[in-house]
Amino acid sequence: MTSSTTRAIISLLAITLPSFAIGHEDHCAAVTASIAEAGFDAEVTVTCTDTHAIIQSDTYPDHDLMTGIEGTNEQVPVPAEYAAPIILSPTLGTTPLTRDAALGVAVNGVPIYDYTAGGEMTLADLAHHQAQHDTAQTGQLDVCGGHAGRGDDYHYHATPTCMIAQMENAGDAAIIGWAFDGFPIYGNANPDGSEIAAGDLDVCNGQPDALFGYRYHTSADAPYIVQCLMGAVPDFDNLPRVRPLSAADGGGVAPGRPPRGGVEDLTFTQDADGNRSMDYRYQGAGYYIRYAPSDRPGCYDFETRTVTNGGEEMSGEFCR
Repeated sequence: MTSSTTRAIISLLAITLPSFAIGHEDHCAAVTASIAEAGFDAEVTVTCTDTHAIIQSDTYPDHDLMTGIEGTNEQVPVPAEYAAPIILSPTLGTTPLTRDAALGVAVNGVPIYDYTAGGEMTLADLAHHQAQHDTAQTGQLDVCGGHAGRGDDYHYHATPTCMIAQMENAGDAAIIGWAFDGFPIYGNANPDGSEIAAGDLDVCNGQPDALFGYRYHTSADAPYIVQCLMGAVPDFDNLPRVRPLSAADGGGVAPGRPPRGGVEDLTFTQDADGNRSMDYRYQGAGYYIRYAPSDRPGCYDFETRTVTNGGEEMSGEFCR
């Protein structure tokens, strides 16, 4: 990346911020309240330390999953224990932070990624739309703005529309999530309901905020949601990742590969006993990934027939 490109990007980030109006304890209260007021406090817990609000969940939302996906990676959503650390004394950094993993978490406990599926973005990548890796434009997302990733974990890459519809306090003033740098995430409008003017959002999809100092937004167009972190994160390399499934014998699981041209009729079903099934068609043939809880905590019995594995029927126990 050239120095001129770096300077151009940094110039996009040059904003004047008001002094912060919220302290450590109030920030903890704001995180806690955002989840309770949304109605998710029965499934999502918040514990505050001296430095962070820890938002803990199983990353498995109670809304429609996987419907509308064509560009499937042949992964399915499986519950995954997740503890998201939200900084309680946020400060802005000087360079945006990118990550090939979650950048924050929604108030229902589901991790939030950037809009791409092509690996970690560079600073140069932030300056233009990554159309070939856009998860929305390539049909990889369901109608709720999410999908199952390489670790068979559900997460959002765009506006979490189904979650927002479930929120008891849904509206422009409602916080829909928190970035790991400690700043809140709002929807497509300003908290007072006014429209966000063209050019108001910076490269990370954020802007100054009178209360928190800074805030992120979702948007109808790319990058759709948080694209990078503007705040300083001292332990950035140690932010949590969902542990992938592994075979009961200790072997790993190879990630799925998107079937060329996409699939048809993908449906995901589940019942009260935890039996889950993703069924779809590819080039006239039927494929599926099915699983149910096994006798061991955190483990599941799988039966699969996937394009990735050449249509071979396979079974086994896999654990977090």
